Amino acid sequence: MSLDKISAQLATKSASNKKSLPPVESWNPPYCGEIDIQIKANGDWFYGGSIFKRLPLVKLFASVLIMEVSKEVNNNLEQYFLVTPVEKVKIKVDDAPFVLTQWHWLDEEKTIMQVSTNLDDEFILDAQHPLIINKDGDLYVTVRRNLTAKVHRNVYYQWVDIAKEQQTKNGTELIITSANCQFSLGTY
Repeated sequence: MSLDKISAQLATKSASNKKSLPPVESWNPPYCGEIDIQIKANGDWFYGGSIFKRLPLVKLFASVLIMEVSKEVNNNLEQYFLVTPVEKVKIKVDDAPFVLTQWHWLDEEKTIMQVSTNLDDEFILDAQHPLIINKDGDLYVTVRRNLTAKVHRNVYYQWVDIAKEQQTKNGTELIITSANCQFSLGTY
């Protein structure tokens, strides 16, 4: 399995469809093993220990990234793959495949928040793209399919600054609201 081969397959597919994501849900290629691609916790992509320097190539690979959950004994194991119509290769993801790096209000009333990732995915923080707190208290946002972005620390602190306090049975909860949805930043 070579990086050049996967790149060529993806380039052929993406040239015909620049705006939308590839229909990876409809592809069922055979598993072809692992490739030495790793997404670090800070969102950087590496191949063979060297960082990807071309952002368009990273975006191309990210467009065909999927996550599957395998049922291991007493544990659900998340596994990440790059898929093309003819191949499926496993890669390593240290935390989440994306990092949520920016946000802004889309309206003067401050009711609709647009967020964006390190790979320029932009979307509204809403029921389709919810904010989730994991068991360790880390914040993630669903980007697409079942892929998530970890909320960058700078974004978290900006959200804490605008959050409203709400009393709950567990203590004081910090809440942000977007698109008629309330999201918790945690309880203290």
